[in-house]
Amino acid sequence: MLITASIGVVWFLRSRNSEVAITSIAVLPFENRSGSSDTDYLSDGLTESLIFRLSQLPALKVSPTTSVMRYKGNTDMAKIAKELGVDAIMRGHLVQKGDNLNITVELIDIRDDKSLWGEQYQRKISDLLATQREIASTITQKLQLKLSGEGAQKLAKKYTDSSIAYQQYLKGRYFWNKRDDENIRKAIEQFKAAADEDPNFALAYVGLADCYSVLTFFSNAPSADTMPTAKAYAERALAIDNSLGEAHSSLGYADMYLWNWAEAEKELKLGVELNPNYATAHKFYGNYLANVGRFDESLAEFKRAQELEPLSLIICLNLADEYLEKGDLKSALDQSQRAIDLDPNWYAAREILTLVYLKQGKNAEALAEAEKSIQISKRDSHKWLLGYVYSQTGKRNEAVAILDELKQGFGKTQVSGYDVAQVYAGLGDKDQAFAWLERDFQTRNALMARLYWTTFDFLRDDPRFRDLTRRMGMPN
Repeated sequence: MLITASIGVVWFLRSRNSEVAITSIAVLPFENRSGSSDTDYLSDGLTESLIFRLSQLPALKVSPTTSVMRYKGNTDMAKIAKELGVDAIMRGHLVQKGDNLNITVELIDIRDDKSLWGEQYQRKISDLLATQREIASTITQKLQLKLSGEGAQKLAKKYTDSSIAYQQYLKGRYFWNKRDDENIRKAIEQFKAAADEDPNFALAYVGLADCYSVLTFFSNAPSADTMPTAKAYAERALAIDNSLGEAHSSLGYADMYLWNWAEAEKELKLGVELNPNYATAHKFYGNYLANVGRFDESLAEFKRAQELEPLSLIICLNLADEYLEKGDLKSALDQSQRAIDLDPNWYAAREILTLVYLKQGKNAEALAEAEKSIQISKRDSHKWLLGYVYSQTGKRNEAVAILDELKQGFGKTQVSGYDVAQVYAGLGDKDQAFAWLERDFQTRNALMARLYWTTFDFLRDDPRFRDLTRRMGMPN
């Protein structure tokens, strides 16, 4: 039975029999029924905005964007809920006609397959920001979450009054979620446009910080340019709103790769404190702990991040890396394979799997995975992995041939000294390994923050390793 509550709003099927509280929810990607993929940024953006707003509630576990976007177009809610480990699912669709939006939303308790609530909104595009605040507030009421004064304030918070800036921000997040060089640069354009439209829109600067902090890892952009830029944008966001946990995490992440270790840990811990349900905050802090050799603490942060975001590729990778570092090869293998199952075309997962196979003495399997990883990445710098496999399997001539290729790439700024050093470390040539690391030290390459990477285990007992970390200011 449908009951009209007000103009443009329809309520339906609100009751439920179970008294068991709902403590977790997944907001599935809203379906775009506008007939054009050009407006996907609106449906995807609405999804992300609701996730962001609901994630501010400490009593509610909310599946993050990177997890739910994998289910775009998937209607098997029971399977999705089981994989994400949630009690409830929110789904909906959006239709744009000119300046008008029609948004339909439904909240379902997946445990007994009952609809708890549903509404239809007929609004203008300019009202989208207010509408998503309204939806989040209504969901909170229907779930009967008890909000503190701070929680209620976060839920009702207005990040911008500009509908144009907000739409540009949504487009930026849409491109950001694609995670490659081309789309990160598109995201930068949109975030900059949003910031130009509303210079006090803090989230636009967080978006820019996030883009620049990872750009160097997806392209040949020098970290000497990208990391200071990321830091500046994070600081701009915090100057506007110092309560944004996301901004503190982004600032700490940039500081880490700028070798500002004490400042990095302070900001990363604050990011976790301000938004404990933000998986990326735990992941970033886990990266810091791993980079300074605090592996047990790092593993705990990555595990927490995976609890919050179970389908994140990068978190699977971080966990695999930590298990590899601790010698738990079975768990490292499981996490690597989990990432590959999620995305067979992600080169980084095959990179870790290669290193696991090497530790297990499965040389043929390691070589096969290394070749797949390099083929998928299409990056000359990634050939270090093949060189490292050769170095560890007695194929010295082949490893030296790869070294020659890498050195040529270094001269063209396509390869880092860090890449070359990994192959030399594999060959047992400490002098050359440290010589090539020194080149990156002189240019303050962000990769140098990862000296505790497994390929450099051979170097750690050498006094030059401790000297290098000391000169980088790394806490020992």
